Amino acid sequence: MPTKDKILKLEKLKTLRAIWKQANEKVVFTNGCFDIVHLGHIDYLEKAAALGNRLIIGLNTDASVSKLKGPERPVNSEYARARMLAALAFVDAVVLFADDTPLHLIETLTPDILVKGNDYTVEQIVGAKHVLQHGGEVKTVDLVEGFSTTLLIEKIKKAGSL
Repeated sequence: MPTKDKILKLEKLKTLRAIWKQANEKVVFTNGCFDIVHLGHIDYLEKAAALGNRLIIGLNTDASVSKLKGPERPVNSEYARARMLAALAFVDAVVLFADDTPLHLIETLTPDILVKGNDYTVEQIVGAKHVLQHGGEVKTVDLVEGFSTTLLIEKIKKAGSL
């Protein structure tokens, strides 16, 4: 399947989610900016995917990344970021969202498992209450130390000023 075919509108994904549910497949959901995809992202997403049968990634739009991270971000456009994530074999779908949080996506899709990194507590995870109320699970996965897009950008800036 071409990677662009994994980038879905919410309505299409809602239909796919219903099909997966009927097939008793556990759907995992996570979200983020994933601006410069690095080892930390790959490790995190691979761990999230291993928790179920299908992995959906909610991806912040360019406007929401700028709002969260500042005017110099994102480095990569939402389409480029979505294609890179969709190219990962363990990713089943990528859906863009422009809201401040992915709550609407989570409430619409009601994943079986909601995942974030262990830099969050379950109480801090947006959508946790909804997922738990619907019989799902909320999990955190260990992150790889020393990897973040912000750290990478700082390293690149330092190297450019040598």
